[in-house]
Amino acid sequence: MLATLTSFQGLLRLARDRTCGLSCLLAQKKPTLAACCLLLAARRQQVPCRDVSSSAPLHVKVRAKQGKGDISEKKLTRHFVDHKCVRLLAGSGGKGACTFHSEPRKEWGGPDGGNGGDGGSISFKADRFVKSLAQIVSVYMAEDGQSGGSKNCYGRNGRPTFICVPVGTVVKERGRTVVDLSEHGQDYLAVCGGSGGKGNRFFLSNENRAPMTATTGTAGQERVLHLELRTMAHAGLVGFPNAGKSSLLRAISNARPAVAAFPFTTLNPHVGIVKYRDHEQVAVADIPGIIQGAHLNRGLGISFLRHIERCRFLLFVLDASSPEPWNQLKHLRYELDQYEPGLSQRPHVIVANKIDLCEARENLEILKSRVTQRVIPVSALTGHNTEELILHLRELYDGNLRGDASTAEGKATR
Repeated sequence: MLATLTSFQGLLRLARDRTCGLSCLLAQKKPTLAACCLLLAARRQQVPCRDVSSSAPLHVKVRAKQGKGDISEKKLTRHFVDHKCVRLLAGSGGKGACTFHSEPRKEWGGPDGGNGGDGGSISFKADRFVKSLAQIVSVYMAEDGQSGGSKNCYGRNGRPTFICVPVGTVVKERGRTVVDLSEHGQDYLAVCGGSGGKGNRFFLSNENRAPMTATTGTAGQERVLHLELRTMAHAGLVGFPNAGKSSLLRAISNARPAVAAFPFTTLNPHVGIVKYRDHEQVAVADIPGIIQGAHLNRGLGISFLRHIERCRFLLFVLDASSPEPWNQLKHLRYELDQYEPGLSQRPHVIVANKIDLCEARENLEILKSRVTQRVIPVSALTGHNTEELILHLRELYDGNLRGDASTAEGKATR
């Protein structure tokens, strides 16, 4: 009897082992009475049992870490906003209090109602770390001023609201330019808050020793303004779609715009910085492709032609492998002049891209004979002759600085 009980306890411990389970008991040809009792005990105790094979290796599906990938150009366009209509509501002033001093043994304490606080104002502030108008909401409401209290307590003024916008934002009202925020830290007071009301203490005089008059605060200003973002860059890459502007910007600067073998890959401007050994930096903007009829708002149209206005000098990027690259230059100048007269006459240079192709080498000599400006042949794919373009960029930049200095000196002399 003792031996049977000992064997039963051993089998029970064996069944509780999850690596073996009850499969070893069921594999017997003639289950004993002890095995049957063990099965009943396992069901009552709800021992988890499953078949496990020790001979086969375990196959576990390993999940890869899902990291944040690069944002595509289409997703970037949803976050880039260069137009915004904003409604601004300044805070209203607080009410003045009409109270009288109340204290034992002081029957004629007199009026002690305080004035209300002024409403909060709203201002625009240019910030170089802000790159888009996507974070600007449609309506801004400033804080109202608090009402005055007894014991000559004045109400608290409403907190001012500052709206950070990118450098180069133009504020317009009904089509008229109000201010151009072109410098970092420059601010513009858009709407002023209302003034607080006066308490009855303010109306105390020799003729009226117990005034019962208290005024309410005035309402704050309300305006509807249009914000327009224009890219601030020294140079602008102007060309037809798929001319290699984005590839050229990647070759000469630290910018990484999307590059693909189809037109209109660039849907929003990119700005790259070209650094020199003397720590001077030149900003180059990749303007989206311009097609014939862009001044009539065809293609991307006027929405990106205005970015060229803020560029001090231009780089006309031509596809030298096309049948007639000189016609591209003629059409580009026509579109710029139709948008703004004299825009194509700014300091510029002609860049003949894709010079690594055989067709481009044949068209290069014809292009030089048809134009009078300097033509720089480059290959954005292989990086051929990009050093000459970078050096010429510096020459245009230094010449522009000398022109600005002479203009400022002439104004000071007059």
